[in-house]
Amino acid sequence: MWGRVVGRSSRRAAVYAAALVLSAHATGSDSSAQPRAGRKHAPDAIGASMKIESTAFQQHGEIPRKYTCEGEDISPPLAFRQVPPETKSLALIVDDPDAPDPKAPKTVWVHWVVFNLPPLAPGLPEGAKLPAGATDGLNDWKRTGYGGPCPPIGRHRYFFKLYALDTTLELTRPTKAQLEQAMQGHVLAQAEVVGTYEKQAKPAAR
Repeated sequence: MWGRVVGRSSRRAAVYAAALVLSAHATGSDSSAQPRAGRKHAPDAIGASMKIESTAFQQHGEIPRKYTCEGEDISPPLAFRQVPPETKSLALIVDDPDAPDPKAPKTVWVHWVVFNLPPLAPGLPEGAKLPAGATDGLNDWKRTGYGGPCPPIGRHRYFFKLYALDTTLELTRPTKAQLEQAMQGHVLAQAEVVGTYEKQAKPAAR
């Protein structure tokens, strides 16, 4: 079982490392899009009490191996609280700003993009099957759905960011940058929870 997990982890890490080279030079891969001056709502003024939490890890705590490329690679359970009543949809972005090395980060690696989550959704269960109407965007492995932490070196931070929007979005497999652009001027509130992960040492050969 360990050999299978290590093999899968090594393949994921190889893809991750190769894609980082392209990501660092691609204008759409770094998802640091900033809100434009014409924003209709200030997220720090409206719905500032909105929260996103996980029963799997505490704020700035370690994400269990189960939710990473070294484990089952499924999404952790998430809970959404105090969503503004005027919200029409929710969006979720999970990313790692410490890639590839937290001591010398070069890019933001995107692990999950979700939009059009229903505003009354209490959260997402472990290994989430998205509720009706919600849609996945593209992560930086160029596929839809969740991709768990798989840091090539050091302990990385993983930001789970929830956005309350005053509209639903008409998008097809958007990247994080494309979703952020579409959200501009529509954010009522935002919240985040941060987990960390560092790959476990491989057992010594016998």
